[in-house]
Amino acid sequence: MNPREAAQLLGHCAAFDNRKPSQAAAVAWSAALHDVPLDADAKAAVAAYYTTPPKDPDAKLWILPHHVRSLRSKIRSARLENFQYEPLPDETPREFLARYKGQVQAIASGRAAAPTGQPALEGGPSREFMAELEARGWQGNRTVDDEGTAQAEAVETVKRSGPLGVECPACSAAIGKPCKTPGGSEKQPLGKPRATPHSARRRAAEGRDELTAADLAAQEQAIRARAAQHLADTDDDIPDAEIIEEAS
Repeated sequence: MNPREAAQLLGHCAAFDNRKPSQAAAVAWSAALHDVPLDADAKAAVAAYYTTPPKDPDAKLWILPHHVRSLRSKIRSARLENFQYEPLPDETPREFLARYKGQVQAIASGRAAAPTGQPALEGGPSREFMAELEARGWQGNRTVDDEGTAQAEAVETVKRSGPLGVECPACSAAIGKPCKTPGGSEKQPLGKPRATPHSARRRAAEGRDELTAADLAAQEQAIRARAAQHLADTDDDIPDAEIIEEAS
């Protein structure tokens, strides 16, 4: 953009902001926009700037050369949003660069119509590629029988290791959530999580069956038997008390 063209652009700006263009301003603008031509996009950038309201409603809009440069670039880039290069068969790298640059400039400038639809990917993976995936255990093409199976697989993928990886049978704590006690004590207040999971949850995580009433009775009987044996062993070790008579 030379000073004469910059003066024309400043006159276009004056229609919006009532500025007073001068020869000095035209020289300064031509120096700042030396690589930007005076075209329809440059004037459209000025219109786009004054179309957007300022952040401060009381502020006055005043366009500068860098606004023209950035807004003109956005206008031209928007035309290339859906651009896809169309190569020729057996073209050389020199031919590719020349044709690619020509197509980009033609669409960006508006001389050629901009693509209106986004290019879609067509086709699918080759048989060799699919065979390679399946050889590595990929099962992306398997079908889900019903909704319940899909939910079960989803739960399986997020399952954690240890007792927190299963729902607690005792307090119904969800997967990943700590167990809670129904009672309250100083050590485990009501509503606070337990320091350790319930034993039933540990058994479920390890794949062991839940204890039946007979198993619980047998465990209780075994504990009582060990306690009785311990008391009996302790009584045998206690020496007889010596009676000391006081001297008369």
